[in-house]
Amino acid sequence: MKPAHFKLNAAILSAATVVGHKEHEGPLSAHFDFYSDNDRFGQKTWEGAESEMQRMALAAAMGKVDLDEQDMDLLFAGDLLNQCVGSAYGLLSYDIPYFGLYGACSTCAEGLLLASAMVTAGFAAKSAAVTSSHNAAAERQFRFPIEYGGQRPPTGQWTVTGSGAFVLTSVEAAVRPPMALVTEGMAGIVLDAGINDANNMGAAMAPAAQSTLSRYFRSTGTSPDDYDLIVTGDLGWEGGRIFCDLMSAEGYDITRQYQDCGQMIFTKNTQDTHSGGSGCGCSAVVLGGYLLPKLASGEIRRMLFMATGALMSPDSIKQGNNIPGVGHLLCLESPVIR
Repeated sequence: MKPAHFKLNAAILSAATVVGHKEHEGPLSAHFDFYSDNDRFGQKTWEGAESEMQRMALAAAMGKVDLDEQDMDLLFAGDLLNQCVGSAYGLLSYDIPYFGLYGACSTCAEGLLLASAMVTAGFAAKSAAVTSSHNAAAERQFRFPIEYGGQRPPTGQWTVTGSGAFVLTSVEAAVRPPMALVTEGMAGIVLDAGINDANNMGAAMAPAAQSTLSRYFRSTGTSPDDYDLIVTGDLGWEGGRIFCDLMSAEGYDITRQYQDCGQMIFTKNTQDTHSGGSGCGCSAVVLGGYLLPKLASGEIRRMLFMATGALMSPDSIKQGNNIPGVGHLLCLESPVIR
């Protein structure tokens, strides 16, 4: 029998978001903390810019709750670059014990799940989760440099230039009102749906999302009607449609509650992102900038947040291998209704 869902007792104290110019031009622009007009953030390379986004995001998240690196016990971080160098270099200046993660676009939920588990278990008083992606850095690693001018198919998604950072503690240790409570979680199972097209990650990830959400419903005895929102990380328009169809086949109609960060961050008809946004930074900035404030105010009472990842590498793509997918899930509740 697969493990049941986790019972968690964590509080998200703060979040901070950093985005690029295209994301700043989108419908959620007013909800982000920082942006760059040229996506470079004062750095010479795209990879350097991604590292700087992470540094800025973590500094801002800690600053919002008057904390510094001496107050933090653990740091979970990851990105899309080889060996997660965006995180390693970006967070190098922080004297905080560091866990590097690679969950592809699921890294935001993976980091939050692990950080929540650590503070719930008492292994850390305060922990942080940070992630990022950069369009120019990711495109030249997994597909083509943007200067190449390659044409993207309709199923292709636009890697979000963005970084999100979150500071967590246990509910009992929260000395100020948190933004949200992390009450439950479920780790995803890696699945191979037979997709080997790097320009159709939504189709690769959707079965993993269905697997995790269906297992969570069965484990908790809940249904879609028990939640105000069910949000996936970045399935985009193509993957989101497949995901809803797969859930319907399992007997769950999620269409009333369902939203996707990759669909929310860009304007579909005017920003030419084809199937929507993707990348580690996509779900991180939408959650941190847009959704958590709604939980903090009580506008959202209870929601499921599930970031999904396409677990490919440059070599696996070149070798024509299929793209496995995974989805990690968190149940977030408003502190206002407690």
